[in-house]
Amino acid sequence: MGLKLPAIHWHPVTRQRWARFRGMRRGWWAFWVLAGAYAASLCSEWIANDRPLWIRFEGRNYFPVVKFYPEDAFTGNGRMTRPDYKALAASGAFGEGSGNRMVWPLIPHGPLESLKPADIALPDTVTVTAVPEPRVATADVDAEGNAARTAGETGLFGLVAGDPLAWELPGEIRKGLASRFENHPSGAVDAKAKAPDGREAWISLSPYEPRGTVPARVRLTFREALSAGAAKKAVVDEEAPVYPEGFPKPGTPGWTFTTAKEQVRFPFRPVEGHPLGIDSSGRDVAARMLYAFRTSLSFGMLLVLATMALGTVAGALQGYYGGKVDLLGQRFIEVWESLPFLYVLILLGSVYGQSFGLLLAIYAVFNWIGISYYMRAEFLRLRKLPFVEAARVIGLPARAILFRHMLPNALVPLVTFFPFSLVGAIGVMAALDYLGFGLPPPTPSWGELLSQAQEFPKAWWLVLYPSLALFFTMLAGVFVGEGLRAAFDPRRHGRME
Repeated sequence: MGLKLPAIHWHPVTRQRWARFRGMRRGWWAFWVLAGAYAASLCSEWIANDRPLWIRFEGRNYFPVVKFYPEDAFTGNGRMTRPDYKALAASGAFGEGSGNRMVWPLIPHGPLESLKPADIALPDTVTVTAVPEPRVATADVDAEGNAARTAGETGLFGLVAGDPLAWELPGEIRKGLASRFENHPSGAVDAKAKAPDGREAWISLSPYEPRGTVPARVRLTFREALSAGAAKKAVVDEEAPVYPEGFPKPGTPGWTFTTAKEQVRFPFRPVEGHPLGIDSSGRDVAARMLYAFRTSLSFGMLLVLATMALGTVAGALQGYYGGKVDLLGQRFIEVWESLPFLYVLILLGSVYGQSFGLLLAIYAVFNWIGISYYMRAEFLRLRKLPFVEAARVIGLPARAILFRHMLPNALVPLVTFFPFSLVGAIGVMAALDYLGFGLPPPTPSWGELLSQAQEFPKAWWLVLYPSLALFFTMLAGVFVGEGLRAAFDPRRHGRME
């Protein structure tokens, strides 16, 4: 005879609230998306890991994800340390025709695995930059502004020996010429000038020291003003380069060529095999974000459960007994609330070290105060109702009255505030990790990735992906909270007849 589980009979009001919550499509779907994502994150080791899921080696099966195997089991070298499975897969023992196999997770990288630059495949291309060399001409100018002698690309700048300069000289150049013709010491001058036809060029004067005689002529150097888009870039194959049409080939006179090949320096942009990029320590961002999601939601739910349990007990005792218990309880809460949470966290973290349990415990003993106010109000309302008076009359103990009869009727604040408290806990954890007061490194954390992004501003993937994950997680939590609040609100669904 099989064992029969007792059937669960839900209260009609509870069924109505559940039906109303299902009718809130946004909150309903957000709930299942959040629950499904968290369920998937609980299996993170099966999704992202630097250990294979299954190994078939010499006729035997191995499951490194769930069990430790020493290196000696695969190499016979006597070492009892953890094997490098990726190096083992690349060895001849798992070559084609060997009969040995490895099955890897979807993301074959662990959250703590630091990659080597050689492990990242880059395209065999180089970037060639061609910069035109500015054309130059010189003109020896006398005191009247005539070009006594010219040299270089005179035609480009409209310089004719014996003719006055056709350029509108800027004030710095005119002042420099006057100083030199007066035989006064002058420094180098470089200024942009414009010709009557609109052409622009840089005009320079070299430094001048006084001489025995006043100079009859001073040399002006004209240099072509190139636009910002004058340089050209082309990405070509390193072995057999093919340049696009209009791109000057290397060696073309009048051009300066430079080549650059991309090097792997952490943090590194998203590439094949690492779609979300790599952080500053060479770890895969996708793997760390998956594990960080599990850590954040686990921390948030444990924290909310702990704070709600503490807040419920404190609020229930104050609301049920009232009088001196309520008065002393309120004064204690006011004193406790004034303690600086962050300073206490820093102090205890420096003494005992940062850890998940310490962070959870410290934040829990400071975060229960808010929910205690709501539970106190609920129990103050319920204490005078007839069913509570009847329970007292028949002699039920206070513990039974509080948690068996009154608490089920005071669950509305707990249920409706749970998603919002969860969102707040996730945000607080990310903020503490960002500031360096949260989980100890190298624990995967969204806040720690954002902290790296501040250190490396050009690493846009360290800002974008953790921010999106944090935003959508908190948004889903808010949608669930809105749905529960609407489902438990009697004013929106009640009417007078």
